[in-house]
Amino acid sequence: MKKNALINAELSYVIATLGHTDEITICDAGLPIPDEAQRIDLALIPGVPTFIDTVKAVLSEMQIEGVIIAEEFKSVSPDHHQALLALIDSEQSLCGKSIAINYIPHEAFKVHTQNSKAVVRTGECTPYANVIFQSGVVF
Repeated sequence: MKKNALINAELSYVIATLGHTDEITICDAGLPIPDEAQRIDLALIPGVPTFIDTVKAVLSEMQIEGVIIAEEFKSVSPDHHQALLALIDSEQSLCGKSIAINYIPHEAFKVHTQNSKAVVRTGECTPYANVIFQSGVVF
């Protein structure tokens, strides 16, 4: 469910149409995007926009109740992983609800993206900088 104002019309529309437990993926520039998923390509050049900036923008709009992350993200890109966890922790504090975090192998993560209503591609070139958000409710 949608919370506030986001200026990217396509991304704002997808968030506004999410129902409880619907999923969206935010990914780096290299993650394969399933043909079945709506592709929202924000990538301009390597690094723009960043994964973390895109996550911040999505969290400003989307109520989440669950997160799926590739296990490899923790060890291969620990700084980005910690930045993501800090944003999730902040979101938990803001909404007063706990957010489940689940880790799965990267290969399983790629398969799971097929369940996403949309995949948002960033310009991020950090390995495994990908997350799947499960929509919650604002009430």
